Formats: sequence, C-alpha cells, structure tokens
Amino acid sequence: MSKLKKVKIEARQDVHEIMRMLLRREQKIDRNREHLWVLGLAADNTILLIELVSMGSVTSTIAEPMEIYSLALQKRSVKIILVHNHPSGLLKPSAADREMTDRMIQCGRLLKVPVLDHFIISDKGYYSFAEDGLLAELEKSTKYMLEYELKALGVKEGKEAGHKAGLNDKAREMARIMKASGYAITEIMRLTGLSKPVIQRLKSKDT
Repeated sequence: MSKLKKVKIEARQDVHEIMRMLLRREQKIDRNREHLWVLGLAADNTILLIELVSMGSVTSTIAEPMEIYSLALQKRSVKIILVHNHPSGLLKPSAADREMTDRMIQCGRLLKVPVLDHFIISDKGYYSFAEDGLLAELEKSTKYMLEYELKALGVKEGKEAGHKAGLNDKAREMARIMKASGYAITEIMRLTGLSKPVIQRLKSKDT
C-alpha cells in the first residue's frame, strides 16, 4: 500500500482501479464483506493516505467520523475520498450510505477537510456520489449541521429575504408613480420587472 502513496488522482477511474486492486488482495472470505476506506489527499490530489477504516457484514459497515478523520488529519490531508464496496455488485447508494456521507460532509466542513467524493465499487465498475450529483445535493443538507451554523444560515437567509422584499417594494412604488404618469403597462413591466397582473392590481388599489 505504501507504493500507492504519492500517486496522483487525475480521474475517477484511478480511484476505482486502485481500490479494486486493494480489495482483490483481501482473503476471499473477506472480499464478501463491506469494506470502508478513506483516502487522504494533498491539495494537488496526491495520495497521502489509504486506510481501511472498518470491515462490516455482507450488507453494511459502520464508521464514526473520528475513525475516518483521525489519520487523515495526522497526515495533513486537505481533502478526503470515501470508498466502500458492495459485495452484491449493486452500484447504488443505500439510505445508510447517503446518511453516512451527509454526516462526513458536515464534519469535513467543520474541520476544513472536505469530502471530495464517495465511491461505491465492485469488480464490474463504480458509482461516484460527485459524478451523479448526489454529493452536491447532500452538501445542501442541514440535517447534521451544527446549531451555530444553522443560526448563521437563518440570519443570512433572513437578510436575503429582506433584501428581496425591499427591492420588490421599491419596484411596486416605482410602478405606481409610472402608472400615474401615464406610462404603458408594457413599459412598466420592462423597467420594474413586475408582472402585468401585479401592475394591474396596483392600479386598482390606487384608484
């Protein structure tokens, strides 16, 4: 495994080939169990660490954030890739796979060591959370977000909503003035961005 260190990951296929090779080195009886690895990477995607974090049953494996991040941090990794195998050969993330990835994304955000991808592998191929868009979807999740982050997010969203409301109020006021000055509705729509029904309702309110 030490030979794989300092190898640079340049494509997703590289991860699949490396991890499939490692899985084949396992004893046959162990290859039928789920394995979970963590790859620690440098800024240029050079491998600093490949660690087998846990080995589970035929259908599942369990790992805590501390187990996944402890060695990655010791090796000064700036990002990580999660990899686990499905002995069944089914390359589809389970609910548990999604849940674990969601947790690790939030931990990575806190530690400033982001999860670059999560692979499910088999001899036949691989599934990439990033490639499929699932990683980006989970990055938007607030399920495991810390309380102070949720509060900060709420304040930010509140400010954005208030800003939008303020702009909308200004547009309506501008539309009222323009309507009173005899501007055509199409011109008001163009200049304010308001819809025709909204402008018509403003008219009925002013008259």
